[in-house]
Amino acid sequence: MLLAGAAAAADAVPAGGPAAATTSPPPAASFFERARFSAPKLSPSGKFLAARTALPDGRLRLSVVRLDDLSVKVVAAFGDADVGYFDWVNDERLVFDATDLQQTDSDDRTAPGLFAVNRDGSALLQLVETGWGERGTGSHLGVKRLDWDYFLLRQPGRQDSDFVYVLHPIWNADHGVRSQTLWRLNTVSGQASAVPAPSLGEVQDWRLDQHGEPRLATTLKDRTATVLLREGDTWRKLSQYDAYSGEDGGRHNFTPLGFGPDGTLYVAASGGHDKRALYRFDLGKGELDQEPLLQLDGYDFDGELISSDDKLLGASYLSDVHGSAWFEPRMRALQASVDALLPGRVNQLATARRGDSPWLLVHSYSDREPGDYVLYNTVSRQLTRIGQHREHIVPAQMGHQVLVRYKARDGLEIPAWITYPRDSTRKNLPLVMLVHGGPYVRGNSWGWNPDAQFLASRGYAVMEPESRGSTGFGYRHFRAGWKQWGLAMQDDIADGAKWAVAQGIAAPQRICIAGASYGGYATLMGLVNDPALYRCGVAWAGVTDIQLLYDGHWSGESDLGEGWKRWGMPRLVGDPLKDAAQLAATSPLRQAARIKRPLLLAYGGDDHRVPLYHGEKFYAAVKAGNPGVEWVSYPKEGHGWKLLPDQVDFWSRVEKFLDRNIGPGAATATATVTTTQQ
Repeated sequence: MLLAGAAAAADAVPAGGPAAATTSPPPAASFFERARFSAPKLSPSGKFLAARTALPDGRLRLSVVRLDDLSVKVVAAFGDADVGYFDWVNDERLVFDATDLQQTDSDDRTAPGLFAVNRDGSALLQLVETGWGERGTGSHLGVKRLDWDYFLLRQPGRQDSDFVYVLHPIWNADHGVRSQTLWRLNTVSGQASAVPAPSLGEVQDWRLDQHGEPRLATTLKDRTATVLLREGDTWRKLSQYDAYSGEDGGRHNFTPLGFGPDGTLYVAASGGHDKRALYRFDLGKGELDQEPLLQLDGYDFDGELISSDDKLLGASYLSDVHGSAWFEPRMRALQASVDALLPGRVNQLATARRGDSPWLLVHSYSDREPGDYVLYNTVSRQLTRIGQHREHIVPAQMGHQVLVRYKARDGLEIPAWITYPRDSTRKNLPLVMLVHGGPYVRGNSWGWNPDAQFLASRGYAVMEPESRGSTGFGYRHFRAGWKQWGLAMQDDIADGAKWAVAQGIAAPQRICIAGASYGGYATLMGLVNDPALYRCGVAWAGVTDIQLLYDGHWSGESDLGEGWKRWGMPRLVGDPLKDAAQLAATSPLRQAARIKRPLLLAYGGDDHRVPLYHGEKFYAAVKAGNPGVEWVSYPKEGHGWKLLPDQVDFWSRVEKFLDRNIGPGAATATATVTTTQQ
């Protein structure tokens, strides 16, 4: 491949990984290894492409390709770190920060910093310090760097000057972010100047307009979020709503997406309906258009605008899949051309902001293919593959994923994703109910998912329910999950497993429940509430008691914001005083003696969301009456696993655990016992 190997030519073939299947499934590392090629972006003119590419030791560097001759230039690399987020400043210059993907957060003692470099590798300049606590030292080029706590505003703007915008957090006493000031930074001189902020509340978010200048600010005061429009030196209120529930605003409750090239503001809003859609917002009248510009059937609109310098081309969105709605006829035709060349896949097109470049960047994937990055030439109509997400994954070995919908016991329709093992009859399969975290987030979408595909490659069907409380399926679906931890939300998961049995998909007595964070909580409560349904459970980084999230002490600090604890959790999860009886009844920790099924527990020693103390306290309670409990901790990991050796170790443990309880090992053990008894 072009960039992954830094070669001078690319595979001029359609995207797609190896086709031949082998008898043994891929090793765990193939599913969880870091991509050696990632985040490609066209330059504003479309004449160049930048991407992160891997060195032989795995370190990620920044490379730039000239698209007229496909020559490659490595423009930035660190000896002991990885290039992190990057973007084009203009057609000649890029900006990027640093990260260390080979260390956990507990070992990483540096800030991301900020750097700029020309596309030919010249004029490298450090703009922001990388040492925590370092205060504006001078660089070797004589430019005074900004302090470590300035971070790139990840909005590209117009990309036609040497300037970018950076955020400077103002910290609370508990080290949370109280507000964010905005600074305009010259990537050539290193000079920075502050942008005047509105006086109403603390600024949480900034939005640039069509000229790349700050135009919108969202502030927070107590629980109230306010969207403000900058008009000269003053700010005008456009919208106000409850920041944690989304309520109180009616048709005027919206999330700003950005400005079109003509200055029109586009927003995501419900417009008084159940599901959010894409609307124009009339700045003169201060209200939404009567009809949405884009509305999705069965889903909230969640996406971004796609614009050139002079035209709104379309909008990306997430329904069952990631897609693009093109408003411009030429883009609709190009989408159809690419889809015809890459059938059966999701093909997301990225265009240049300006210029007459013939190149489109295509991100192409399916449920069995982790994804390829492809260049499409609109003149020759040829495809050139430039990189893959998971180069060791064989699509023919992967399972198929489908979206189903079932009725919960109270009649609410629950969407769910099922990933089937390859070549299975889709009948009488061992099933893993994989519960997403959050829980007030969208869980999944159609495509290749490493957790589900790893389990499917080992012979398990994987069902991922979007239980009530999940976002993306309308306000009623979200609202139905408030204060339902361990109650109706838990019933939704059980009802999904029972539906799978009734459909003949799942084998009774061969169902395991699993998940991380809230999914870990649901796993534990599943074993409490439905021991006859689930044969086993796997919980990692799992919440063990809601009260502990409020006040559970440990040796460090929680990263749950005080605002969320004060305004969000009492309303959405449960009030620690008013709902104390309910929280006790739905506490896995307090119900630990009722869990008798085999259970695998895993926690990170540096988890600031669900601290290790929470897991240890639960493990001590449950193992007293349950000999089938297994425990593993990863001392330097946080809320989830970052290092590949830890990921491989964990999922290898999961594989063995499932095999013993609902897999071939369990069937063999049952057959052996039966033969012995006879």
